[in-house]
Amino acid sequence: MSRDASELASRLAREAEAVCRHYLSNGKREGRYWLVGDVHNTPGRSLFVRLQESPKGQAGKWTDAATGEHGDLLDIIRESLALREFRQVAEEARRFLRLPRTEPELLPKPVRTLAPAGSQGAARRLFVTSQPIERTVVEAYLQRRGIARVHHGGSLRFHPRCYYRPDEHLPTETWPAMIACVTDLEGRITGVHRTWLDPDGFDRVRLGKAPIDTPRRAMGDLLGNAVRFGVVDDVVAAGEGIETMLSLRYVLPTMPMAAALSANHLSAMLLPSSLRRLYIARDADVAGDTVHAVLTQRAADAGIEAIALSPRLGDFNEDLHVFGRDTLRAALRFQLVPEDVVRFLHSSTVAAE
Repeated sequence: MSRDASELASRLAREAEAVCRHYLSNGKREGRYWLVGDVHNTPGRSLFVRLQESPKGQAGKWTDAATGEHGDLLDIIRESLALREFRQVAEEARRFLRLPRTEPELLPKPVRTLAPAGSQGAARRLFVTSQPIERTVVEAYLQRRGIARVHHGGSLRFHPRCYYRPDEHLPTETWPAMIACVTDLEGRITGVHRTWLDPDGFDRVRLGKAPIDTPRRAMGDLLGNAVRFGVVDDVVAAGEGIETMLSLRYVLPTMPMAAALSANHLSAMLLPSSLRRLYIARDADVAGDTVHAVLTQRAADAGIEAIALSPRLGDFNEDLHVFGRDTLRAALRFQLVPEDVVRFLHSSTVAAE
């Protein structure tokens, strides 16, 4: 082992339990060991990591009883994040230890945020290793878009240095990002959506997103699934964008909602068997018209009432940002069925007061 690797491994070993809680979050501590299924953070008890130095071995050493594999905490970081080169592992270890970075602009980082489309495991690992959004650039970004209270129900996370690669010929960059989990009807994470953000502020052109070519990207299995805010029972509102649905959720915080991320995915979103009324939060464009027609027919075929929610401008985030919460609430009062006005709109007003 090189001197740099040995020093990093020793530093990680002094924080062995913190390392395990971060990279092997599906495990748990038992006595002097951290138990988990394997180095990929699978739930189980086959792999055990020594948390304290003892006559039996050094802290940070691990063994997988099922496979006989063993190693140190650098190996845990490499395998749990699917990193390929030691430079990437060392960079991630330094980030965790909050040590100075070395030549960050020269280090390509093809990590799980760049995993191939359809990689559900990589999407889950990215979401798990992200942080809560409170008091972060994610919360500031949404507030600047008019969403003063973010009722996301745990579906949003913050990653301070999410990897972004413009294309295969350019080096990887890192930007702070809003991470949204995409789930199926059973609540299993099937993908994530990343919105890279500008840490330096908000402008009218980029609306707070990072100054890169594609500040929004999704990974994993999206078809039929959605970013969900709240648990669906008999009523749900569904639309395309995350900010669009969070704008409605700001006004109707108790109504379950889903963001399908695009017009095509909204048309194909799976509808729960318990659903009896679907509100379609349409965007004011040709794609929105098409989605409304397709989804209305699909809902009718399933015996579900479909009702359009239409913005005055391009979408509901634009309405919220330009007209404010009270005006949006007044507009929705005339678009919801009466019982849902009482159930969701009136109850949310009482709760706010």
